[in-house]
Amino acid sequence: MSLGLSAAHAQGTTAEGIAKYREMLADGNPAELFEMKGEELWKQKRGPKNVSLEQCDLGKGPGVIAGAFVELPRYFKDTGRVQDLETRLITCMETLQGFNAAEIAKTPFGRGEMANVTALATYVATASKGMRFNLPQAHQQEKNMYEVGKRLFFARGGTHDFACSSCHSIDGGRIRLQDLPNLTKNPGDGVGVAAWPAYRVSNAQMWGMQLRLNDCYRQQRFPEPKFGSDATIALGVYMGVNSKTAESIVPAIKR
Repeated sequence: MSLGLSAAHAQGTTAEGIAKYREMLADGNPAELFEMKGEELWKQKRGPKNVSLEQCDLGKGPGVIAGAFVELPRYFKDTGRVQDLETRLITCMETLQGFNAAEIAKTPFGRGEMANVTALATYVATASKGMRFNLPQAHQQEKNMYEVGKRLFFARGGTHDFACSSCHSIDGGRIRLQDLPNLTKNPGDGVGVAAWPAYRVSNAQMWGMQLRLNDCYRQQRFPEPKFGSDATIALGVYMGVNSKTAESIVPAIKR
């Protein structure tokens, strides 16, 4: 057997092993528990105003969640800015239920109301499972965010001179058992943007896109962005627009 054939065979065997491993993980995905919690939180009367989130407008009209996730981030007229799913949920928690949005945004991931935001995001996103991404780009702010996100994606810096593109601008990239999808173009699948929120087996936590991006910056040795920062929203727009027609597989499961 030639060296080339041996390498191809090894690569094929590895890919098959990884596929079987993921299939095993997906059986009984713990993300379903977060989805159930999110549904309870969505319908429960909470906060100083003792109101549910069932009239929250995520871009499809008050209370409509099916299809909302695959069109976010998007511009919202009432806030005058582009918001992703998590920041929009916090807006609804403040305007409808009376929570303090600034305090929630400062809460560490996985704690207090921030943990509830992740559960809510999981519930809402799951309602769009199987739908195709189609982020709007009609408003000028949406277009601006795309261009800003593109620049940030390729901006190198930090102690390691890394950028998002260092890991996510080639086809077939992988670190250990984790795929590194090419996020500069339509991936055509759910291994990238279309997979978050996702359950992380390695730390038994549910991660939304805000935490995913925060951790990417951490791994690049960049200063970690604030929750809901313009940088994270812009990156969400850039990657989301590039994911047009990709099928959402939320809630996914990751290594």
